Amino acid sequence: MTSATAALPAPANPRSRVITASLIGTTIEFYDFYVYATAAVLVFPTLFFPTGNETTSLLASFAVFGAAMVARPLGAVVFGHFGDRFGRKATLVTSLLTMGIATFVIGLLPTVNEIGVWAAVFLLVLRLAQGFALGGEWSGAALVATENAPAGKRAWYGTFPQLGAPIGFIIANGIFLAINLSLPHPDGTAQASDAFLAWGWRIPFLFSAVMVIVGLWVRLRLVESDSFTRAEKKGTLRKFPLGLALRRYWWQLILGTFIMLATYVLFYLMTSFTLSYGTKATTDAAQAAAEAAGTPFDPATYVPGLGFGYTDFVLMQIIGVVFFGIFTLLSGPVADAIGRRRLLLWVTAAIIVFGFTFTVFLLPQADPKFTGALVQAFLVFGFVLMGSTFGPMGAVLPELFPTEVRYTGSAVSYNVSSILGAALAPLVAVALWATADGSPVLVGLYLSAMAMLTFIALVLSPETKDVDYDEIGAGETVSL
Repeated sequence: MTSATAALPAPANPRSRVITASLIGTTIEFYDFYVYATAAVLVFPTLFFPTGNETTSLLASFAVFGAAMVARPLGAVVFGHFGDRFGRKATLVTSLLTMGIATFVIGLLPTVNEIGVWAAVFLLVLRLAQGFALGGEWSGAALVATENAPAGKRAWYGTFPQLGAPIGFIIANGIFLAINLSLPHPDGTAQASDAFLAWGWRIPFLFSAVMVIVGLWVRLRLVESDSFTRAEKKGTLRKFPLGLALRRYWWQLILGTFIMLATYVLFYLMTSFTLSYGTKATTDAAQAAAEAAGTPFDPATYVPGLGFGYTDFVLMQIIGVVFFGIFTLLSGPVADAIGRRRLLLWVTAAIIVFGFTFTVFLLPQADPKFTGALVQAFLVFGFVLMGSTFGPMGAVLPELFPTEVRYTGSAVSYNVSSILGAALAPLVAVALWATADGSPVLVGLYLSAMAMLTFIALVLSPETKDVDYDEIGAGETVSL
């Protein structure tokens, strides 16, 4: 072995390590996030926000759910700063620990019956910690994948951190489902049991500690990417990456934010809103339950749903999410072959059309089996579109920025979009659902409108398929 060879730095991360580290970390992060999302529908309205009105309690629960999205841009700035200044590895480890600890502690929280309003306050604080952590997680994982990708395969490698979303969803909801089914159900398995509300819901939150330990073991074995190492050696790293991103790459920040918008809105409608709408009792069922309980019922103010049992609907969602995972993976090679922009323009146009079909698929029919078939088809179609638009994002957003601000730029775009999309989507959807007297028509139109904004951003954006990571921003003179 020559002296020149011996002097080379540590070898780049093996492909298997890159794929595993980017996939397992986002799987854990999204698992933690979805555990909360599921509990926000099933548990928290009753245990932390008991207002006496189901819609108001659900809105309060979703408001705290959305509060995490407000914390995500702050996490993006903080983690992005350290990721661009000192490297991706330590930043990813810290974000994973922050998310894991916050999720675990939620599983230990006393409820409103035990400590009153402080229960909701503590839940909000921990939810903000979750959002702060996720603000730094996604971009770091995407950079680990794409900065270590072979030539011509960045979009393919970029789909692996994206794959953590459907896998995390399936694990989180699968655990909730298994716990709910294993507990006694005096009123039948269609409803959550008293034991589930008393303590069973805590198990998925506490289980996150095991997953975090596994994720840390994988991530601690990473080394920095060649792209970051080269930038460090050239002295192009900046003391204040956010300042450079805002001054030189403000247009890319705007484009990235709106490119992600339709993806966020679609995802949270397909998960949180559909779970609420699908499991809410029909007007007839709610009236019958009220009469049996001897409580007053006003059908004029009641906002009906489809009346599916929790177990049945979650299984339908999981079937849809399988297609989400498959099309997330398939989208990468397609984006590498025909370009990210062309693929996303077609998919976003399909999302616009999909928004007009909500009343075709989501209204109750005379035959309950036909209703179930339509809803299942809706979930499959929606999650196919979700995978097709979400998969390329692991490459699209990082490719807008040079190495020295790539973590910050992609993280800020991704997470500011979370405020416009994910934070508002559940709240807007529930409000539109109530405004339309239980019809999902306005919710679908809302999705189409947001997708139109994404379509415009894509029309204005460049194709980044063949861009050289080391050449983005080359030749610019900066002082930050």
